[in-house]
Amino acid sequence: MNQSFAVWVVIGFALITANLPFVMQRPFLVLPWAQKGEAELASWSRGLLSLLYFAVLLAAGWVGYSLISDAILLASDPASLLLFVGRLLGAIVLPMLLLAYPGWRSRGRAIEKTFIDRMIELFVFYLLVGTMGFAFEASIGNPFAQTWEFYAITLSLFLVLGYPGFVFRYLLRRRKQGRGASTAS
Repeated sequence: MNQSFAVWVVIGFALITANLPFVMQRPFLVLPWAQKGEAELASWSRGLLSLLYFAVLLAAGWVGYSLISDAILLASDPASLLLFVGRLLGAIVLPMLLLAYPGWRSRGRAIEKTFIDRMIELFVFYLLVGTMGFAFEASIGNPFAQTWEFYAITLSLFLVLGYPGFVFRYLLRRRKQGRGASTAS
């Protein structure tokens, strides 16, 4: 695989996932506390469901990492290209199905996410994009050990990529329907 192609795939995926928590109102995570509008559950069952959900999400990230990092792409062979694209789609679709589960579970309800809920979702998306980046690095060549500075910088860049969604959610003024509507006469 070409290194620049892998970098652009990760950047595009990061741009999309950094804005999703702000643009979408549906929940992406099963959190241990109730969000406004969710069905009531006992606190122990909500905590257990959340713990199980995050364990399955972690396992899906590990499976996605192994799918991408073990893939070898030979540009001259169409079969290897098809196999690599299949592995890449499998590594992306599996976590996305898991992230769609909370929205499916609360379908028909108007859920209101708080700022903290959105930040937790943003951090989980950061971890998924980072896993994809490490998997690409492992499939291209030797993965390098990273220190805390690397994670601080990449998290900051991920937050900057999410700024358009933040502006859309919190800083953009929206007109209220039915209020202050003037009619031209």
